[in-house]
Amino acid sequence: MGNSEKSGSAAHNGPEGRRTWWQDAIFYQIYPRSFADGNGDGIGDFPGMTAQLDYLAKLGVGAVWLSPHYPSPMLDCGYDVSDYISVAPEYGSMDDFKAFLAGAHERGIKVVLDLVLNHCSDKHPWFIESASSRDNPKADWFVWKDPAPDGDPAPQGGPPTDWPSFFVDSAWTYVEARKQYYYHIFMEEQPDLNWRNPEVRRAIYDAARFWLDMGVDGFRLDAVGSLFENPAYPMQGTGHRLHSQRMLNHAAVTPAEKKEAGRVWQRMFRYQMGMPGIHDAMKELRAVLDEYPGDRVLIGEDDNIRYLGRGDDELHMVFNFPLMKAPAITPAAVLKNQRQRLALHAALPVPGWPCNTLGNHDSTRLYTRFGQSKDLGPERLARLNAALMLTLRGTPVLYNGGEIGMEDYIIPDLSKLRDTVALWRYKSLTEEFGMGKDEAAGHACAESRDRCRTPMQWGPGPHADFCPPQAQPWLPLGPSYARGVNVTQEDADPASLLNFYRRLGTLRRKTPALRAGSWEARFPAPVGCLVYLRRAGDESVLVALNYSGKKHKLSLEESAQILFLDDGQNIVVQAEERALEASYILGPGAVLIARVAEG
Repeated sequence: MGNSEKSGSAAHNGPEGRRTWWQDAIFYQIYPRSFADGNGDGIGDFPGMTAQLDYLAKLGVGAVWLSPHYPSPMLDCGYDVSDYISVAPEYGSMDDFKAFLAGAHERGIKVVLDLVLNHCSDKHPWFIESASSRDNPKADWFVWKDPAPDGDPAPQGGPPTDWPSFFVDSAWTYVEARKQYYYHIFMEEQPDLNWRNPEVRRAIYDAARFWLDMGVDGFRLDAVGSLFENPAYPMQGTGHRLHSQRMLNHAAVTPAEKKEAGRVWQRMFRYQMGMPGIHDAMKELRAVLDEYPGDRVLIGEDDNIRYLGRGDDELHMVFNFPLMKAPAITPAAVLKNQRQRLALHAALPVPGWPCNTLGNHDSTRLYTRFGQSKDLGPERLARLNAALMLTLRGTPVLYNGGEIGMEDYIIPDLSKLRDTVALWRYKSLTEEFGMGKDEAAGHACAESRDRCRTPMQWGPGPHADFCPPQAQPWLPLGPSYARGVNVTQEDADPASLLNFYRRLGTLRRKTPALRAGSWEARFPAPVGCLVYLRRAGDESVLVALNYSGKKHKLSLEESAQILFLDDGQNIVVQAEERALEASYILGPGAVLIARVAEG
């Protein structure tokens, strides 16, 4: 079909030219608190996760990424770690974790843990000791600064800089025992570790070895871009705090206003992100993983290709967040994204390997965020975007619940929110800006990350069968489970979104071109359609996704054999039993995957 534009044609392989499991696997993020309740207390746990391993295997999952499972005060849902080498009691025991790990490995599923590098909880023994005095053994394990001196641009005796936090207005909190401020780019209960201290680095690496010795297969690294700060501690000088910038962003209507709000954000944090030192730390952590067999993996919570280093000495993968953050998933947006991202990967001395996702525990769910267009409804778009994720070049990462079409649920009752940041937002709106309580509550509920963290919808029963009827789930459930958005009912429906994911997963696993092949955009593509070719060795596979509401003729110069077809009416063919006509009509919202033979 027409011409092509090739990207990412250089084959990326693991050590000694081998492909690795993390290149071939479908990753699946589990939010432990919301996945499956095994002991009936309304909170997800390891017994619940272990009981659903067969579900994951049937879905075609090759690796799970667990959001933090460590002991924590849970002010940031586990990202405020109080013990790096244990299991949160509400999730079970260490034996429960080992049973989950063994059960996953028995089914060929790798396990990747969330490793929170930038900060820990203020209840961690490390911080308690550090905050006690200036001369204790861990005095320099966190970032401490004296109050602003006389004549400094900051108010005398106040925070040493005007730096903001991502969660609250100031990145500095005062401790009387030391008569100093400590730094936190997130919540004040999440003090930043001092990564310039070799003892801190060794302690984190030892925690990683603890889990690697147990057999885990790698780590997703939280907040890698904020490990270091500008050591001169200059003022950011925008005149904005976090809240005022958010109000600026909220009020922005025109493109120019939105651009200015974004510029202010970048300037506010320019001394707190992406500082020198990160690369050395990532090389050290990579060396720790390379001590172990089995191609252990490091995935950074970042989209900066530079954190892959040479391609073989820092992280193994970073996320393709620019695609996830696109205003809409359209053929033009995907083409632009793939040209840029694949070119960056290919330019590394050792070509990098992409990692694609359209959702996670911090982001609006795929079904909600990308569920509307002028031509197609959310169910059809969900299928197109599933096919996109599972056929792009790179490792796909799914978020639990996406495979059944779970939506965001905006919890209407402020008292039932568990996202501390949303509650801080409410307090700030009412106390600092004088907003009425009802209006402020509406803002807090709508912006809360709880909206995308509600419990997994397993069935049509009370609480969506996530927990027993008599239990109180830790977060309220959205109503969609009662109208069929649940595993039980979708499992029984051959045309369901769940079974669509399963079929695509099966096809991806058995088709080398979809797992390992190069990516080539095909031109001219019909208006509103995305057409690309995946090639590996002698195998070429054509993918055609019709994002428009119209039928389009797909003209082919090659002989072709259908591998997968959803013609827009949920009619699915998955067998090499039908030859593809030279001129094929793609229905609105159709997904077509075919093996082609080219000269």
